Formats: sequence, C-alpha cells, structure tokens
Amino acid sequence: MPPVPNHPNVAPRAKSWFERNWGCLVPIGCLLVLLAFAGFVAAIAAVASVAMRSSDVYEEAVARASAHPSVVAALGPPIEGGWFVSGSVQVSGPSGDADLEIPLTGSLREAKLYAVAKKSAGRWTFSTLELEVEGMPSRIPLLPPASAPAP
Repeated sequence: MPPVPNHPNVAPRAKSWFERNWGCLVPIGCLLVLLAFAGFVAAIAAVASVAMRSSDVYEEAVARASAHPSVVAALGPPIEGGWFVSGSVQVSGPSGDADLEIPLTGSLREAKLYAVAKKSAGRWTFSTLELEVEGMPSRIPLLPPASAPAP
C-alpha cells in the first residue's frame, strides 16, 4: 500500500528551488526583458549617432563652428562635437540632404549647433548654420549674410 501524503508518519515532500522562488523569478524575468529591449534601442541609437558623426557634413559643420570667433568666445576653446547627434543625413551619390542638431562643448559652456545643408555635385551648401547657447537670447548665425539680388 502506498504511503498516504497527509499521514502523520510520512514526511512532506520538499519543495523544489523553483517552487520556493518562482515569485521572485517572474519580476526578475520581466525586468530582464525590459532591459534587453532598452539595450537594443540604445544600441540602434548609438549606431545611428556614430554614422552621423562620421558623415562629411557633420565634420564640416563642426569645423566651421570651431573656427568661428563668436563660437570660440561663447563656448571657450577647445570646442568638441558631442556624441548624441540627432537629425538625418541622406546621401545618394553626389547629392544629398542633411538636417542635424549637434551638441558642442567648450571649456566654458555647452551649446547646440543646428545645420541644414544640401549636397549637389559632391559639395555641401549650408542654408542654416546656427549656434544656440543656453541662456543667450538669440542664436548665433555662422553663415555670412546672403547678398541681396541685383536689380
């Protein structure tokens, strides 16, 4: 005759590790899934930012800003481009479009460089290149004023 489970002379079966800890495993599992998803999104954002940082339009915009006397006075030397570039760069052969927000850091403060450019025949032409410094009332234009059309 098999032993009766509730019989006073039969020791109860010991719970397995999973049975004892399942209440902790469910939240930890959910947290791990959320962390994995956040890591995946962060990796995609980092790859996109690195791709934009390596573009020639980014390098030209940062070089122009770094050489501009108003930018050097506002931010303090040395001026470096930040990591988290946002916007878009679309290039197809010798033509393309770019619309970027580039964080810049100097020894005195930080700012955002806004660059809008079009690529034609392999050359970038900026229609907007402005620096927005926190605490300053207006943006610093970095392009020379457009000449008025001849009558």
